[in-house]
Amino acid sequence: MEKVLVVDDELSMREFLEIMLLKEGYNVITACNGFDALAILEKEPVDLIITDIRMNGIDGLKVLKKSKEINPATVVIMISAYASAETAVQAMKEGAYDYLPKPFRIDEIKKVIREALDSRKHDRDESKVTKDILHFGLLVGESPQMYKVYEMIKKVASTPSNILLTGESGTGKELVARAIHRESNRKDGPFVAVNCGGMPESLMESELFGYKKGAFTGATSTKPGLVEAAKGGTLFLDEIGELSTPLQVKLLRLIQEKTYKMVGGTEDIKADVRFISATNQDLESKVIDGSFREDLFYRLNVINIRIPPLRDRTGDIPLLAQYFLEKYSRLFGKEIKKISTYALDILKDYNFPGNVRELENIIERSVALESSNIVLPDSLTLSAYKKKKTTELIDPGQIVLPREGLKLDDLLSSIEKELLTQALTITRGAKQQAAELLGISFRSFRYRLNKYGLGSEKD
Repeated sequence: MEKVLVVDDELSMREFLEIMLLKEGYNVITACNGFDALAILEKEPVDLIITDIRMNGIDGLKVLKKSKEINPATVVIMISAYASAETAVQAMKEGAYDYLPKPFRIDEIKKVIREALDSRKHDRDESKVTKDILHFGLLVGESPQMYKVYEMIKKVASTPSNILLTGESGTGKELVARAIHRESNRKDGPFVAVNCGGMPESLMESELFGYKKGAFTGATSTKPGLVEAAKGGTLFLDEIGELSTPLQVKLLRLIQEKTYKMVGGTEDIKADVRFISATNQDLESKVIDGSFREDLFYRLNVINIRIPPLRDRTGDIPLLAQYFLEKYSRLFGKEIKKISTYALDILKDYNFPGNVRELENIIERSVALESSNIVLPDSLTLSAYKKKKTTELIDPGQIVLPREGLKLDDLLSSIEKELLTQALTITRGAKQQAAELLGISFRSFRYRLNKYGLGSEKD
C-alpha cells in the first residue's frame, strides 16, 4: 500500500485529503506544519508528499527540498491558494512533480496523485505514454474518433483504390497518407507528396509530369516528373481542390488510363502509382458550382476518410502535448518532463482553430521559453484563446449610450461582476485559473470577489 504524507496548516484541508486518500486505498499520514512533516520523514519513508506551500516556520518549499535530500525518489505535489508563477517555477526547479492552485477539483487531484505515483515505477526518459499511443508512425491519439481512422487505414491500405482524405488544415492528413502507404504492399516504394496549391499552373504541370529537352525556355535537358519519382509507390496529392481546370483534365486522364505525357513530349508513359488525395475544402460544393470536375471527384473519392479536428477529440490533447513536449525537449537539449495540470486545463479549454499543427507550435514555443523542468501556464502563448475570451464578450462598437444617460459606475460594476462569475464558471470554480482568464492577479481577483459578495475571507 502506497504511503502518502499530507502537510497543511489548515485542518479542513488535511481532513478532506485524508478522507479522499483513504477511500482511494492509500496509507495516509498527516502533519499540521513543516516541523512535524520533517520529523515524520526522518523516521519513515513515504511514497508521496502533498504539501501546502505557504506555512509558518518551515514552508512547503523547505519541506520539498529536505524531502529530496532524505529520499530523492519521493514525489512531491505542491498546493496553495497563494502561489505565484515564480513560486511554482522555484518548486519545479527544486524537484516538485506538480503544483495545484486551491481550490482544486477532486478528480483533478486524484489524477495527478496517480500519475505522480506511477512516475516512480517507470523510466521517465522512456515515456510509457509515448510508446502506447504511436499507433501508425507519427499518428498520435487514443480517442474513439482516431480509432475509427486507424481502423479505416487497416481496411484500405492493402487495396489499390484511390483515397480522398478530408479535414481541416492542421489535422494531419499527410500523416494519415503516410500511414496508409506504410501499411500497404507498396511500402517499399517511394512516398511522394505534391502540394497542388503551392505553385503556378505552368510549373505544376512540368513538376508533375516532367518535361522534354527544349519544351520551353530553360529546358536544357529532359527531366522526369513527380509521377515518375513515385513509381512503385504512392503519389499524395495535397490541396487537390486548388488544381486548375486544365490540370484537372490531365490528372483525370492519368488516373483513368494510368498514362501521361511529359511537357513537350508525344509518347505515352505508363504510371505505376497509388493515388491518395487530400483537401480541406468541400469538393462536392465545388463540383456543384462547376469549379471542380465531377468525373475527377468520383475518381478520387472512391474511399473517403475524414480526419477529425482537434476540438472534437480533446481527450487526445494531453497525449499529443506530451508527445510534442518530449520531441522538442530532445531537440532543444532540455530536461522538461511534463506539463503542469493547470497548463493542460488551459490547453483542453482552447478551441485550436489550427488543430494539431497549432498545438505543436504552442508546445515547441513553450519548451523554448520554459526555464524549469515543467511547462507552466506562463509559458503558453495562446493569444487567440485570450482574445476570444475578451472580444467575444464585449464589442465596443455595439455599446450605445441612452439619451437619458446612465450611471457609469453601476454599469461597470455589473459588467465586472458578470465577468467574475463567468470566469469562475469556465474554470469550474478554480480561482487561480479564473484570475488568469481575466488577466489580473490572484490577490486582485480575491478582492473583487469579496467586493461583490462572491467570495469568502478564507479564499
